[in-house]
Amino acid sequence: MDGFRMLIKWMKGNRLLYIGAIMSVGFATAFTLAGPLVLRFSIDSVIGNQPMELPIWIENIINSIGGRSILVQNLWLLSISLLILTMGRGIFIYFRGKWSAVASESIAKNIREEVYDHLQHLSYEYHVKAETGDLIQRCTSDIDTIRRFLAVQFVEIGQAIFMVAIVMSIMFSLNVKLTMIAMSVVPIIFVAAIVFFIKIRDAFKNSDEAEGRLSNVLQENLTGIRVVRAFARQQYEIDKFDDKNIEFRSLTYKLIKLLAGYWALSDLVCLLQIGAVLIFGAHWAAKGEISLGTLVVFTTYEGMLLWPVRQMGRILADFGKMIVSLNRIREIINEPLEITDEKLLKPEIKGDIDFQNVYFEYEKDRPILKELTFKVKKGQTVAILGPTGAGKSTLVHLLGRLYDYQGGSIKIDGVELKEIDKKWIRKNVGIILQEPFLYSKNIKENIKIAKKDAIDSQVYEAAQIASIHDVILDFEKGYETLVGERGVTLSGGQKQRVAIARTIINDYPILVFDDSLSAVDTETDANIRRALKSRKEDTTTFIISHRISTLAEADIILVLDGGQLVQSGTHQELISQQGLYRRIWDIQNSLEQELMVESKTV
Repeated sequence: MDGFRMLIKWMKGNRLLYIGAIMSVGFATAFTLAGPLVLRFSIDSVIGNQPMELPIWIENIINSIGGRSILVQNLWLLSISLLILTMGRGIFIYFRGKWSAVASESIAKNIREEVYDHLQHLSYEYHVKAETGDLIQRCTSDIDTIRRFLAVQFVEIGQAIFMVAIVMSIMFSLNVKLTMIAMSVVPIIFVAAIVFFIKIRDAFKNSDEAEGRLSNVLQENLTGIRVVRAFARQQYEIDKFDDKNIEFRSLTYKLIKLLAGYWALSDLVCLLQIGAVLIFGAHWAAKGEISLGTLVVFTTYEGMLLWPVRQMGRILADFGKMIVSLNRIREIINEPLEITDEKLLKPEIKGDIDFQNVYFEYEKDRPILKELTFKVKKGQTVAILGPTGAGKSTLVHLLGRLYDYQGGSIKIDGVELKEIDKKWIRKNVGIILQEPFLYSKNIKENIKIAKKDAIDSQVYEAAQIASIHDVILDFEKGYETLVGERGVTLSGGQKQRVAIARTIINDYPILVFDDSLSAVDTETDANIRRALKSRKEDTTTFIISHRISTLAEADIILVLDGGQLVQSGTHQELISQQGLYRRIWDIQNSLEQELMVESKTV
């Protein structure tokens, strides 16, 4: 029911268009059904000698122009009336199609906008776990399934109701016995449509989810195509794609078999029913129990009656598809938004940070950070070192409230972090992520993303601090150079430096480098840190790195292992004591010495 409530909400502003489309269906149906009645009148009462059985107002019109004799002499008048009825039907079918299409496209637009907006405000944790390909499929294919149902089948429900109700009333008024024969298979077809709907719904869900998995494999492959080529993994990726493609084909084939079976069965039943009407109708017409015109009307109406009933199977099938797609969209909409409270504090952020017994876990009873305690003064540079999985990135993600800690306390300038508005803290904590993401724009536009109103001099200054300005000027188009999707036209170090420039263009009081200097050489690394220090000495800076030369100049070095702080101090203090920091320093020093010896030998 939640899905239908959402659908009704999305239809807001388009309901009159649907009412108009359904009314057009009613008028088109009336014009369609009037045609066989004109044929019956022509055969029985104009060409034949049976008395006219028409509404009084139509008989008055015919009598006013000269009665039956005029029609006998001018049969073209009957042809003109059929032409007018056909034109009237065409006009209303046009309006039905136009209004339902406009309404459905507008509704699809509303759905896309709400889903996209909702995705923008979901938590960081949700997007870390979500499969991008599946989300894309929900935002495109699933929404289009809803649009198609609203554009076609939704209005056809009204057409089926109009058609069945009017045809049955006319047929009963002409001949009850023949109507009962004509209606005999309608319950069978209707029951078959219900059974078909139940089976097709599950089959479509399986096919739709398989398409989502296929889309995800395709998205991952295209995004990581350079990795695939670098490791010669083309055949592996082809096999993986084939597995998902075969799965999608098999499930879709089952869906197609269900469709084919239903249509074949319903075709057979409908043709048998039409044959029964012809046999009984012809027999009774030969005996004089019904007129030839009545037989023509019944055979024509029989097709009109069976088609919408048979079509109910298709409508229900597409309704089942729409329900599946609607539920998949609803799953996104029902995901809780990241909790934000505008009433939370928005204090001036200077950069004093105090961690006290901080505890955090992604999964229950599997802590990532345990009893983490340390203090940082405004303007200090904090280096963080530790093995993979030690909790380094998690620590700095807590600073930006990408996640909220479950225990302990984090205070910034004496204010509890959980009491600070999330949007506000993120405007004051600049995080340069380990994997830089650049948009398919030029370099200047990428740097200005964090500060739309930045002037060119600010862009150039940020690029100079990030040691990328001179490199950009060497490009043929300079700052107007397009970086391509995800920045593929730049090297890893160039991408990282553009991402650094994008972040530092804002004067964040707290700046975080989440292993984002790993792809630049040591000299560039030192230049960036030196430029940052000279630019703004009161910026509190966190640097995550495995390179001791990057960490050595920090005011305080935190060594994490297993989510706990195992060592802290300056570089000189830590190398003078046994521990993880000293071991890593010894390893890196020995490697550097070996390289120096090898270079001298060469």
